[in-house]
Amino acid sequence: MKFVKLSTAASAIALALTSAVSAAELRGWNTHVPDYPVSVAMDRFGELVAERTEGRIAPKTYHSAQLGEQDDAIEQMQFGGVDFAVFNLVPLNNIIPATQATTLPYAFKSIDHMHRVMDGDVGKAIGSHMEDANMVALAWYDSGARSFYANQPLNSMADLKGLKIRVQNSDVNVAMVEALGGNATPIPFGEVFTSIQSGVVDGAENNWPSYESTGHFEVAGHYLLDQHTIVPEVFAVNKSVWDGLSPEDQDILRQAAIESATLQRQLWAEREAKSEEIVRAAGNSIVELEDKSEFINAMTPVYEQFATDPVVRDILTQIQAVD
Repeated sequence: MKFVKLSTAASAIALALTSAVSAAELRGWNTHVPDYPVSVAMDRFGELVAERTEGRIAPKTYHSAQLGEQDDAIEQMQFGGVDFAVFNLVPLNNIIPATQATTLPYAFKSIDHMHRVMDGDVGKAIGSHMEDANMVALAWYDSGARSFYANQPLNSMADLKGLKIRVQNSDVNVAMVEALGGNATPIPFGEVFTSIQSGVVDGAENNWPSYESTGHFEVAGHYLLDQHTIVPEVFAVNKSVWDGLSPEDQDILRQAAIESATLQRQLWAEREAKSEEIVRAAGNSIVELEDKSEFINAMTPVYEQFATDPVVRDILTQIQAVD
């Protein structure tokens, strides 16, 4: 198995929690606050499992990163300190290379396309690779699509040329912006508003809720919906725990996770719609792309640099083959 060494902090948390819960309780990690769509859906998973097992299995989700930050939680998942969790696939890239394909720009054509892909054979294939890291993928959550926004008109790829675009501190994101003709500028997320306002950068990229809730739409009034990054999140359970369940209980957990994913996607879509309504009401310019081929074709050097692993390239090919 491709385990990583458990950090001292993660070990301490895992040991403390092991003595604090009953044998029937499954410990769930979640980074978000309790009323976030992911959180509500994970709580629903716990309710369904407890109900359908008549209390024999009682999953409890610890929200707001109570069980540690995401990197610690991933280690705990591998070694048993966490029984289930919802992880974004980006921090799993180094542990499970197959997940890298889902984080490449324009890998998915739309959010609906991502759902179809991850609910099908590609999701199963990535799930099989996750088992090498002692994780079993039960369902796939939605984290939205990231698009570009700026303080000047954005109507096509040509409008990105020369713009200073804030990106996350990621080699892939930097390469993506540069391939599109922009100047990638990694800065902390909390500094984006003032950086756009003061002209340090011309714009940034993120999903609808982040664009709206941060007030970025107030200083960058032009939003180009290219949906360049659509990264799934995985509802995973510790494989050692999973293997200890009866086939009947495995079916209960899997179905409950799938139902929770349906709820999470609905809640996320509602949250996105609310943010979009606020932005449109403010009079911002919103451009929806009917044809992304120019953007996708520009990613050839990015794929050549970051999809060299045969497994990653194979998964990417499978993703792009799904209509």
